[in-house]
Amino acid sequence: MCNSHLHNFLQELPKCEHHMHLEGALTPEVLFNLAKRNNIALPSDDEAFASPEALLARYNRFTSLDDFLHYYYIGMSVLVEASDFEDLAMDYFRHANVDGVAHAEVFFDPQAHLSRGISYATVLTGFTSARQRAEKEFGITSELICCFLRHLPVPECIETFKNADLQASFKNGAVTGIGLDSSEKPFPPELFKEIYAGAKELGLRRTAHAGEEGPATYISNSLDVLNVERIDHGIRLAEDEELLRRVAKDGTMLSVCPLSNVVLCCVKEVKEVPIRKFLDVGVKFSINSDDPAYFGGYVLDNYCAVHEAFDLTIDEWSGICRAGIEGSWCSQTRKDELITRLEKVTTFWQSRLQG
Repeated sequence: MCNSHLHNFLQELPKCEHHMHLEGALTPEVLFNLAKRNNIALPSDDEAFASPEALLARYNRFTSLDDFLHYYYIGMSVLVEASDFEDLAMDYFRHANVDGVAHAEVFFDPQAHLSRGISYATVLTGFTSARQRAEKEFGITSELICCFLRHLPVPECIETFKNADLQASFKNGAVTGIGLDSSEKPFPPELFKEIYAGAKELGLRRTAHAGEEGPATYISNSLDVLNVERIDHGIRLAEDEELLRRVAKDGTMLSVCPLSNVVLCCVKEVKEVPIRKFLDVGVKFSINSDDPAYFGGYVLDNYCAVHEAFDLTIDEWSGICRAGIEGSWCSQTRKDELITRLEKVTTFWQSRLQG
């Protein structure tokens, strides 16, 4: 919780989260509970798995994206039954509800589960059940985005995309779009051109991780070769003035993850994330939590960290929130509802501070 007089305003904003990996919401507590329930043996040669507390402490010492991913994939081993995936997602939605999230577009990694012998139906059933509960219990709408793991062989990714069960979920609307995640370097986006061409043909929405640890050219190639509609992370955009102006002009939204950038050593502190530059140039972006169980902060923590670093105004925060709503992949009706909520919150707080 930040100490700003705007903290309650930040909490009340009807947030849209676009960059959150469901597997990245697996807290040590839930991880250990599921390991016990499913009789999964956690690594005995790593003292980090001695207890939930020890594992959480290890999460505070990630040295790189790959160091984080090592623990990320181990954690997935406890997810076996549909109920496990439902419990995982519901734990995220409970946090999201407290933080004022109104709409969430969440990632999941089918390859990480198919390779363990877990069926796609199991994963999808669990996550779909949680999404339905979240809308009923909290009023949080959501979309599922199927991500492909760029560190795996491209033919394997293509084969997964063509999997009959995945194709069915694309066509029946259970999954809204595709993404590209995992280790960014040295796996340039153009390697996955075939998948993105197929996704566009199916009418799927398209995004990709680019410009986190990779160069700005990964952003331009994601736009030009993969034809993505938005960019996940994208902080290296600030290093290419021409591309920066192009992204601003085109209205392409970035899903920025400030605390993640710090924890994974992409920047030393939040004030190095190019928030101010993006605002000044007119780049649209949303604020997101990425892998909150591993990076020590859900979405409101990220809002607070950005506010403490940049001391943004109510109008600037309202603009960020509006960009997130308008850049979402929900219906226009839902967007209109959230814009109305945003305007009421903004008007109330402007009046309160002026009074």
